[in-house]
Amino acid sequence: MWYERLLGAFSVDMGIDLGTCNTLVAVRGQGIVLNEPSVVAVKKGTNQVLKNGQAVGWVAKEMLGKTPGSITAVRPLKDGVISDFEITEAMLNYFITKVTGRARFLAPRVVISIPSGITAVEKRAVFDSAERAGARRTYLLEEPIAAAIGAGLPFAEPTASMIVDIGGGTTEVAIMTLADIATCESVRVAGDDMDEAIISYMKRTYNLMIGEQTAERVKIQIGSASPTGEDTSMDVRGRDMVSGLPRKTEITSAEIREALQEPVAAIIEAVTRTLERAEPELAADLVENGITLAGGGSLLRGLPARVQKATGLDVVLAEDPLTCVARGTAIYLENIELWKDTLENNLET
Repeated sequence: MWYERLLGAFSVDMGIDLGTCNTLVAVRGQGIVLNEPSVVAVKKGTNQVLKNGQAVGWVAKEMLGKTPGSITAVRPLKDGVISDFEITEAMLNYFITKVTGRARFLAPRVVISIPSGITAVEKRAVFDSAERAGARRTYLLEEPIAAAIGAGLPFAEPTASMIVDIGGGTTEVAIMTLADIATCESVRVAGDDMDEAIISYMKRTYNLMIGEQTAERVKIQIGSASPTGEDTSMDVRGRDMVSGLPRKTEITSAEIREALQEPVAAIIEAVTRTLERAEPELAADLVENGITLAGGGSLLRGLPARVQKATGLDVVLAEDPLTCVARGTAIYLENIELWKDTLENNLET
């Protein structure tokens, strides 16, 4: 509509990658303007956000696992979908206000990425949260499409593109052609499950209880999916499960590789299952075009090599995989008139 275009010229339209671990916001023409953890600190037993609604993102993440009895640090998204409606709304409101400023002249249009496997009820929860957080109009864009746009894949052309987007709560595997998804699979195994696997391994092997943030640090520093040269080690601190006292122990990258076998294998299985369901012509294209990895989980060392070995296809890491989906939502906003009809089935309006 002409008036939508006119309003669009005056509003700060934004694309939001609403992730289980991090929320990224990209503004049309400006790129990524915000990247904060999807964490909110609330008063225990209520949905009242601390610090006058400001205990969101980095401020709240620092409190994870360290809160006293009166405070709870909550991650309102689980497995890529909203698990706490009111807190998600408060978080979205905080991020939208932070980007547009309190005295915003016009409510923004918002494109939010969603996992491809979510239900109509889960879609409606995202849609309602954005509307109540102050969006003028909300579009829901499936994550694999957003990641493909952000990674610069020729997803609108009559050739197959394959994206594997490994986030915090979900892994999205999709083969796309002609601006739509030909075949896809969304599995709820991703970065968080890698952290859980490390926590379980430390309990089982060393009788050491460690927190989520420590597990994430171990994964980033020495985690790998396949051998990548020299083994490294690091000190891990936690609570001894026998004595109950604080203790530290040294672990090697080979041990963490072993701990991560299960989640990594589940992701690779999802990739091979999706390939098996591809049409012959699309499969033929993929021999040439290969697979692109995106999302924070794809930064695990040795993962591209592991996927390549399992599939026999060329595997590349998207440029800046962490911001791929958010960049894709912003590019989508810039071309909204062009793509709106093509992707109508992926939108809530």
